[in-house]
Amino acid sequence: MAGAGGAMKAIVLTIFPDMFPGPLGASLAGKALKDGLWDLDVLDIRSFASDKHASVDDTPYGGGAGMVMRPDVVDAAIRGAEAKHGKPARKIYLSPRGRVLDQALAKELAMAPSVMLLCGRYEGVDQRVIDAQGLEEVSLGDFVLAGGEVAALALLEACVRLLPGALGNDASMEEESFENGLLEYPHYTRPAVWSGMAVPDVLVSGHHAKVKAWRQEQAEEITRQKRPDLWKRYKSKT
Repeated sequence: MAGAGGAMKAIVLTIFPDMFPGPLGASLAGKALKDGLWDLDVLDIRSFASDKHASVDDTPYGGGAGMVMRPDVVDAAIRGAEAKHGKPARKIYLSPRGRVLDQALAKELAMAPSVMLLCGRYEGVDQRVIDAQGLEEVSLGDFVLAGGEVAALALLEACVRLLPGALGNDASMEEESFENGLLEYPHYTRPAVWSGMAVPDVLVSGHHAKVKAWRQEQAEEITRQKRPDLWKRYKSKT
């Protein structure tokens, strides 16, 4: 999401703007925000409602439990954001029906000039505004959250950490889980012996080639045991 000047631009539409930046304002993501590596603008959807109660939802046609976010209000919020920032490269609605967020998608979004994230609530958003605005639907997985805010935070963190300079050591990403189609190998630090368990000898051997080979073996074995789906995909490419 490299925008003007190389900074990533993220626009979030939500009825709970106080949830942002949340954890993204801390740690490395927070430092990257302060350093101008990315930019965040959070718009309150309620501010685009037309009635005195700032209503954003109504009962569903056809009956059923819960409420549905109104297409006119959501559309006004999207158009308001576009009037302020220009049309974003990607417009995403966080939804359990969408494509599951993975490292490949995070990389796609991290390279886009800008992204708009729509956080739904209640039973979701009127389908007509999803269709009219051409919103991409993205999910964290096969479970349901109370709203899209937590999913938006997760998506943004996955993207922000991919920005050059955000981690401080870009080389550290090369061996992370999913980067090479495998889960990551185990990590160890001091003390060398803890609770009767010692660090594997190869890691203190000083033999870099052996360490590299051990880590590859461990990554493959962990992936094979814990994620047979990833292992099958990895083996098909090797």
